[in-house]
Amino acid sequence: MNINDAIRGFPKRAVGAHKGDFGHVLVIAGSSGGTGAAYLTAQAAALSGSGLVTLAAGRSIFPVMAVKLTEVMVRPFFETRDWSLSLLAEKDIINFSDKTDALAIGPGISQNKETQNLVRNLVAKIEKPIVLDADGINAFVGHVDALKSARSRLIFTPHAGEMARLIGQDVKYIEQNRKDVALKFAAEYNTVLVLKGHNTVVAAPAGDIYVNETGNVGMATGGSGDVLTGMIASFIGQGIELFTAAALGVYFHGLAGDIALKNKGVLSLLATDILNKLPEALKALG
Repeated sequence: MNINDAIRGFPKRAVGAHKGDFGHVLVIAGSSGGTGAAYLTAQAAALSGSGLVTLAAGRSIFPVMAVKLTEVMVRPFFETRDWSLSLLAEKDIINFSDKTDALAIGPGISQNKETQNLVRNLVAKIEKPIVLDADGINAFVGHVDALKSARSRLIFTPHAGEMARLIGQDVKYIEQNRKDVALKFAAEYNTVLVLKGHNTVVAAPAGDIYVNETGNVGMATGGSGDVLTGMIASFIGQGIELFTAAALGVYFHGLAGDIALKNKGVLSLLATDILNKLPEALKALG
């Protein structure tokens, strides 16, 4: 894939366009101790061009998220004891998803068993494109064959550790066979696979592959992947095909990190620094 062609092909905005033209992203994220991940994902989606972003969160963290997110809409749903989303929220979330164009599921949602059942049910029943990250991926450890019956078009965004758990291999094997692992998983489960790390690999079911060259080691910090998840979901919501959206997300995520590195250095670079540099990085898109 030629990333420059993808950048040039990014849709330009008509003068008379309105927010409904640029996609509505539903972010399903957060729990006790996971509010930062929910914030980073939702805010990244908003900063990446989405016309509307809604965060679905447990009722107990709703007040926190409503304060932290000014431009993002926050909706409370039934929760577990961990303040993560409950199975009782399933019907309402599915109904609300009908109004949206893409979903991001997983950042900060916890490994509560009920919440992970909810994630698998949503993937099985919702027909909109879904980006799965973090504990959204962990929900399929031991249940990976469930992906074959998913109604959604999926993007998985694991780091090497998450990928190893998902396919029952060790991290060393993943790191030594990054392209092959990504391509095999994408083909077998009809999923776009974003295998994060140095030179992140993006693989499509049909065998297309993109190896990213932006980014730096300073981005190896908590929350960095949450930003990427929001960006990819935003691009999908704006009508970009899934593989291209993933490649563009990875490229501009790394570029934002490279811009942030100049001011913060390797040791002090935080996920919020990447987030704050998205406007500068994304100028190339219009």
